[in-house]
Amino acid sequence: MPAPDDIGILAKTIRNLHFHVPMWFSMIILLVVSYIYGIKFLSSGNLQHDSLSSSFVKVSMLFGLMGLATGSFWARFTWGTWWIEDAKLNGAAIGMLIYIAYYILRNSIEDENQRGKFSAVYNLFAFPIYIVLIIIYPRMAETSLHPASGDTIAFSSLDLDNNLRKVFYLAGIGWILLGVWIATLKYRLTELKRKDEEI
Repeated sequence: MPAPDDIGILAKTIRNLHFHVPMWFSMIILLVVSYIYGIKFLSSGNLQHDSLSSSFVKVSMLFGLMGLATGSFWARFTWGTWWIEDAKLNGAAIGMLIYIAYYILRNSIEDENQRGKFSAVYNLFAFPIYIVLIIIYPRMAETSLHPASGDTIAFSSLDLDNNLRKVFYLAGIGWILLGVWIATLKYRLTELKRKDEEI
């Protein structure tokens, strides 16, 4: 059973749940789509699939950075510091660095086909490692302050108000749809730029 003040310590900062958690949900969905298009590119060689894969990675990293920022802000008001030594937080930061390396790799290769192949293969390994870092590794940690990591319980185990749950689910769906929409806009811009370079 949670201590009586487990909910009280969150106070009004629990509203951040509607931003912080959906950012990570959105990022994971976008990375899954990127992963699928990376595999499609490797099997077809269609540069549009590479454009889709890279566009979804770029937008997913935007959501990941917003997830880190909202999480750090939340930590400041619940734990008293912007960052702590925690498996979940450190795993997320390392995962972000892995995808920053993805950008560096893409920008270092000029040939489109080679860039697509190397990026797709990199993504084949990066995504599973990222999932291990942010989901599996934190659950194996002995202790953690982050909900659903180590020895802590998830919010679903707490008596959250049903109205809060309704807004949370809608927020999650809304942020995911927004992320997909932004990624498709990024894809269209990438394709327009690529076609202009071909002319």
